[in-house]
Amino acid sequence: MYRKIIFPVDLTHIDQLTRALQTATDLARHYGAELCFVGVTSAAPGAAARNPQEYQTRLQTFADEQGAAHGLETSCKACVSHDPSIDTDKTLLSAITELGGDLVIMQTHVPNMLDYVWSGHGGTIAAHSDVSVFLVR
Repeated sequence: MYRKIIFPVDLTHIDQLTRALQTATDLARHYGAELCFVGVTSAAPGAAARNPQEYQTRLQTFADEQGAAHGLETSCKACVSHDPSIDTDKTLLSAITELGGDLVIMQTHVPNMLDYVWSGHGGTIAAHSDVSVFLVR
């Protein structure tokens, strides 16, 4: 049913992705799908890495570790944005299309008052993506 699952990941908050990551690895294993981790970074130094090359290396390491731990085919794509604080959704939507994913699994937060004004990343991806999106709280 699914052949490529896209999993957006924020390397600075890996500890908050446990439930979504478990869901993604379970579904990838069940369907024999590739699990592709996508991260968005900037060219400027940040909390996750000093530059895009270091970010790519850290994302690749994370993907390799998940593949080995769960017996899955994994890949990754590091996307560079001039301003991830405003471009993350657009960048992720482009990557989903480019990579040919047929399911996106994302960790999301419990909605709060601001979500009635500005949608979170998961809500925006679900509203604007052409593929199925599974949001995990």
